[in-house]
Amino acid sequence: MKEGLQPGVCAEFEVSVTPEMYPVFEGNMIHPVMSTVSMIYYMELAGRKVILPYLEDHEEGCGFAVDIKHVGPAVSGQTVRFRAVCREVTDKRVVCEVTADTAQNRVGLGTFTQAIFHKEEARRKFAAQAE
Repeated sequence: MKEGLQPGVCAEFEVSVTPEMYPVFEGNMIHPVMSTVSMIYYMELAGRKVILPYLEDHEEGCGFAVDIKHVGPAVSGQTVRFRAVCREVTDKRVVCEVTADTAQNRVGLGTFTQAIFHKEEARRKFAAQAE
């Protein structure tokens, strides 16, 4: 990892809730709100944005663990702010506290841990798995 990634580094962005984000199971839309799956996707994206400026050319990161609670709704058309704050950095892991909020309420919170690895080693492992 490049110098500078330390606790307190953060990334944030906003998205508007759209129908593609609704919870749908077996073709049935459940309610016109952001699904847990969509919320976690954006929380992971926020965490990824924390590490991207610090990855060396030979490095990559991937999701290692998520511990998330979906605590409130984000309804269709609402803006949701996603934020990831680095809380811990080691040679092989980066832990971020992640949150999702609308102007009215907290939508989700938790942690997202990313594993940092050498791209070539991962490529070899993935190729071995495909055999």
